[in-house]
Amino acid sequence: MTRGRCSGCSCSSTLGPGRSSSKCGRLCKCESIMVAFKGVWTQPFWKAVSAEFLAMFIFVLLSLGSTINWGGSEKPLPVDMVLISLCFGLSIATMVQCFGHISGGHINPAVTVAMVCTRKISLAKSVFYILAQCLGAIVGAGILYLVTPPSVVGGLGVTAVHGDLSAGHGLLVELIITFQLVFTIFASCDSKRSDVTGSVALAIGFSVAIGHLFAINYTGASMNPARSFGPAVIMGRWENQWVYWVGPIIGAVLAGALYEYVYCPDVELKRRFKDVFSKATQPSKGKYIEVDDNRSHVETDDLILKPGIVHVIDLDRESFSKILNSRRRCVQLEIYDPL
Repeated sequence: MTRGRCSGCSCSSTLGPGRSSSKCGRLCKCESIMVAFKGVWTQPFWKAVSAEFLAMFIFVLLSLGSTINWGGSEKPLPVDMVLISLCFGLSIATMVQCFGHISGGHINPAVTVAMVCTRKISLAKSVFYILAQCLGAIVGAGILYLVTPPSVVGGLGVTAVHGDLSAGHGLLVELIITFQLVFTIFASCDSKRSDVTGSVALAIGFSVAIGHLFAINYTGASMNPARSFGPAVIMGRWENQWVYWVGPIIGAVLAGALYEYVYCPDVELKRRFKDVFSKATQPSKGKYIEVDDNRSHVETDDLILKPGIVHVIDLDRESFSKILNSRRRCVQLEIYDPL
């Protein structure tokens, strides 16, 4: 074995005798990486990534702006809670309407993870999406911090678990409200449905607003890890930050999996699962061997298989020996011998 260098990449690979170094084949790690990231190095892909960044930037800037308390009171009034809920819901609905046809309008790392788990986008694409979403949230929160007077900036909309609740309770609340959001997304965007009417973006926006109306006092109603991550970076407040990643992601994955694989599974996917299950549970009926024209008799009670179209013949041992002796070309049959 010798060491060679790939033409077209900078890696060196182990090459066997007589093998050209122009192609690494299976031994090239760079080639494996390129295959894994196939479709990433295209213009539509980067348009989608930039759309996720821009959508998250605008969403965080507008929605967090509604949390700024210009009245001076420490605790939001009920009317302020309605204002915040509507602002978050309408902001996300607007961004989905604007960017949905470009990137899918995830605008949420939890949604992106759910899409990966249901095989709607690739893992490589999801990595870039989540990075763009987090960066957009940081930039949006940063600009809001710059344009807001220090006297009223407060916590800049940083999410926090209520003081009387444990982190576990907060995680459960985030899981539930994210579950209902992602289930709404999957149900509203299901191409198999013919009964969907109205605005998909508005349905998603209402789902976000409902989550806020319920959970603002519990956890701040994040439902979106990037939405919590952006202001936390700007303000340097990381208390229970993990709650806003673990809870929404678990809720999103559960919602996506239940909808896609249990309640409304794809017909083709359901058929494939059924075939795999039936093959796994079907008991084996024997072994497979290949018989050629040099064999005069069957030496075992094994099954004989030819790949492709075969015929099942039920013969006794004597009749089968006569058939083999009479043929001069390769005979390959599938036989079941009850003996």
